Amino acid sequence: MSYAKFAVAPVVRTTTGIIRASQRVRCRSTTVASRRSPEEREQQQDGGCGVVEAEPVEVISQSRSSANPDPLEKIHIDFDNTREAYRSKNSLELLRSLLVFKLCTVDLLVDKNKELMELSKKLLGQWMFEKLMKMTFYGQFVAGEDHHAIKPLIRKNQAFGVGAVLDYSVEEDLTQEEAEKKEMDSCISEAEKESPGSDHREKKYKAHRQFGDRRGGVISARTYFYADEAKCDIQMETFLNCIKASGGASSDGFSAIKLTALGRPQFLLQFSEVLVKWRRFFNFLAAQQGKSEMTVLEQKLELEQLKENMTELGIGAKDDLENWFTGEKLGLSGTIDLLDWNSLIDDTTKISNLLMVPNLQTGHLEPLLNKFTAEEERQMKRMLQRVDVLAKHAVENGVRLMVDAEQTYFQPAISRLTLEMQRKFNREKPIIFNTYQCYLKEAYDNVTLDVELSRREGWYFGAKLVRGAYMYQERARACEIGYEDPINPDYEATNRMYHKCLEYVLEEIEHSRKANVMVATHNEDTVKFTLEKMNDMGLCPTENKVYFGQLLGMCDQISFPLGQAGFPVYKYVPYGPVNEVIPYLSRRAQENRGVMKGSQRERSLLWKELRRRLVEGQIFYTPQY
Repeated sequence: MSYAKFAVAPVVRTTTGIIRASQRVRCRSTTVASRRSPEEREQQQDGGCGVVEAEPVEVISQSRSSANPDPLEKIHIDFDNTREAYRSKNSLELLRSLLVFKLCTVDLLVDKNKELMELSKKLLGQWMFEKLMKMTFYGQFVAGEDHHAIKPLIRKNQAFGVGAVLDYSVEEDLTQEEAEKKEMDSCISEAEKESPGSDHREKKYKAHRQFGDRRGGVISARTYFYADEAKCDIQMETFLNCIKASGGASSDGFSAIKLTALGRPQFLLQFSEVLVKWRRFFNFLAAQQGKSEMTVLEQKLELEQLKENMTELGIGAKDDLENWFTGEKLGLSGTIDLLDWNSLIDDTTKISNLLMVPNLQTGHLEPLLNKFTAEEERQMKRMLQRVDVLAKHAVENGVRLMVDAEQTYFQPAISRLTLEMQRKFNREKPIIFNTYQCYLKEAYDNVTLDVELSRREGWYFGAKLVRGAYMYQERARACEIGYEDPINPDYEATNRMYHKCLEYVLEEIEHSRKANVMVATHNEDTVKFTLEKMNDMGLCPTENKVYFGQLLGMCDQISFPLGQAGFPVYKYVPYGPVNEVIPYLSRRAQENRGVMKGSQRERSLLWKELRRRLVEGQIFYTPQY
């Protein structure tokens, strides 16, 4: 299915050491331990591949039976072993981390960080300001100004077992009023401007000025605002350069993109609403057949009864229904499930014909918009073409592409477009990774549906699991505008959802070896949960099926012990000029305030390592690689 053709709409075709030994079963292994140190590569040659057990014992300690060199062994990671956690850092870097993390706990500095940075720039001058930033916040959280400047840090991290997910972190520094104006201009269609309130749109999927600045309440995600098509082309070129830099820096890198950077968000809103309404219609039909209490994959609608129900509702003529529910695979079993239903949203070139939704009150298919202009049609197609260009470029450069998650009123469309990329580009290996936000009530349903589709169609499933970045904004918007809160009720429920989704994907890896997951978390308990499940399932780290991800400058006590034990682990590596990444640095300061106030663990480990170096005469330690 080509992206120029993939249309956005619904449904109907007619309208359409870490290491201690303990024997287990042998695991499949590959040659992915190239990022280890020479000493660890020698250890690996002595025996089989290891899986980590999250019990704290001495790091990088191992024993083997020479009689049987190949069995799978448990690897025990000690996240308290500061010697290994900070082996890649000199003492000045540890002191910088302590200073930055301490400053992040001072409310006045964090709340007024932008004003203080502007004042510092005026008092110190540009050169001294940049020097100061590189010694503190910029040096802690940003790798460098361009793809050439970041190479030394990437090489150093790789030497200690940690890869990179490159992310060009330049953002517009807009006022709230500017952001709201851009959002309203780019999310309202011509039809809505001409006849406000005459369409069939839901409140959730319409732009609201009070939430027009999508940065509000968001501290861990970058935000793009639409200006024009030329700006989208520039942002696509930026992503292309990032993909190229990632391919040049390593043979197994990732690059991250956001779909709101690639086109007019009006399209994402409209397509999301169409997808949700057709899924809701499926749930309505399932309820008519007495199957509403079943899980989403267990709901299989009887085809003949489905046709009768739709005919009674006036959704399509009898001949049309026969055409919709026939095909090489669709309906041959006499039942249709949600994946079959979703496949009715097929490729056609006329997007305006596709934005049709069922109206259960009138019993008719109705257009989502009264009018769809030729220019809007072109803008939507250009967005799809940009996505296609990036995916092809990732394949050519041997880079895996992570599509970031965004707000729930955009996410159904983002997930569907990412799914189409996976169906096209993940045939031989995982190239495209979708992001699942586990603070959402529907996260598990979304994961299970996509895994099942990958099974049926035989492509490689790729997922990044996160807790989510938009909780406060999503809750406030749902409450004020008047729709159901999409977020889990509390942090414990989100943790359970994360672990449930993760366990499901790990079981799929155990079953087929065609699924892949990035465990993107700073939560040490979740990392330990993952390691325990890998032990239980006999999943080997060197198979490169389970990855771990953290932000640059944070949680080194998790990333580096994992990397040195042979696990695929990656840092999100932001880069860009000092002045242009200030919004990113502002968010890092806010994010760390909560983290550092809630737990002093990382600071205590840094102090512990500095004391150890002082006592052992290693205060001038220099990493060797």
